[in-house]
Amino acid sequence: MMQLLPVTVQAWPQAVLPPRPVHMRVSLAFVEHRVNVWLRFGQPVRETVLDRWRRVATFEPNSVCCRVKWIGNDYGTALWQLIVLQAPTPFEGAQRIAGVAPGAHILLRADGEQQVKAVLEVIDAIEVLGVNPAAVAVTYWRTVGNRLAARQPLPDYTTERHAAHLARGALR
Repeated sequence: MMQLLPVTVQAWPQAVLPPRPVHMRVSLAFVEHRVNVWLRFGQPVRETVLDRWRRVATFEPNSVCCRVKWIGNDYGTALWQLIVLQAPTPFEGAQRIAGVAPGAHILLRADGEQQVKAVLEVIDAIEVLGVNPAAVAVTYWRTVGNRLAARQPLPDYTTERHAAHLARGALR
C-alpha cells in the first residue's frame, strides 16, 4: 500500500503595490513681478502654506479646478498658461503636469495671453449665470479646449446645458 505524504503549500507573498496618493496636490506660488500661479476656481479640501511665496492646494478625486500661471521677467511677460484639471481617482492613469502631483486629467489647456484671456472671459460668463465653474460638465471644458486648438469660436455655457448636466449626474 502506498503511503501519501502531506503536501505543504507555500503561499506566494502578495504583490505589494506602492501606496498611491488619494488626493491631487497643486503647487501655487507668488513672487511679485516674477511668478504668479493661482487657482481661478476649485474648492481644495486643504491648503498648506509652505512659506510666504508658496502654497499647496489639495483636491479630492474627480474634483475640477483651474490653475493659471503667469511668469514674467525684466522684459515683460514670459508665459501665460491656464489649465482646467480633474483630479484622478486612486489607481487611475493621469497625465503628468509640472507642479501637480501625482498628475491630473487635462480637460482644457490655454497657452498665450489671448487664449488665457478668452477662457477667463468664458469662466466669468459662467459665474454670471450663478454656476460654479468647478461644477460645469467635464465635456464642456474639453469642448472649449478643442475649440481653442482649432481656433474656432468658444461655445457658451447655458443654464439649460447645466440643467442637462445635473440631470445626467442624477441618473448615475
